[in-house]
Amino acid sequence: MLQGQGPSCSHEHVPSPHHIIKLYNERLSHLRRRLYHEAKTVSEKEVLQGTRWLLLKNPENLDATRNEAQRALELNQPLATAYYPKEDLRQLWVQLDKRLAQAFLTDWIARANSSGIRMLVQFAHTLEAHRAGILAYYDYPISTGPLEGTNNKIKTLRRQAYGFRDLEFFKLKIMGIHEAKYALVG
Repeated sequence: MLQGQGPSCSHEHVPSPHHIIKLYNERLSHLRRRLYHEAKTVSEKEVLQGTRWLLLKNPENLDATRNEAQRALELNQPLATAYYPKEDLRQLWVQLDKRLAQAFLTDWIARANSSGIRMLVQFAHTLEAHRAGILAYYDYPISTGPLEGTNNKIKTLRRQAYGFRDLEFFKLKIMGIHEAKYALVG
């Protein structure tokens, strides 16, 4: 998506909001690991150890009674400086129109560039390079989520069957997959 070369055709690729946040989370994890390896004391390392999954969670999913990521963020300014803009970036896709989204993106990029955090500055450059595609979401508010979900169902079906000898039967199973309701049992 965002990591590779731009599209070779005349229309702009519209990256999924999910993929942009996923890329941000990957970069945030790299920053956390780098900070862990640069930590000089055991207590600094203890604060960062085990925070990866907490940093990937959305703030509304954190347990407020446990102060889950709060201690790590309070004690590590670069990590906090990189965590909160991720949550702010999620607001890009709830703007009322493209003009407001463009202003929001411009402001987010400016704040990231002025943060002094290398990871944020690099991510701001990535967003700037893909600005047209990101904002194209407001022209074409589509998602590849349903397609990706169908592809995952097909992969699961193929794994469960350990391959089908009859290709026609496999095609019928794929066509009927949208009717199947999957539930977690247990």
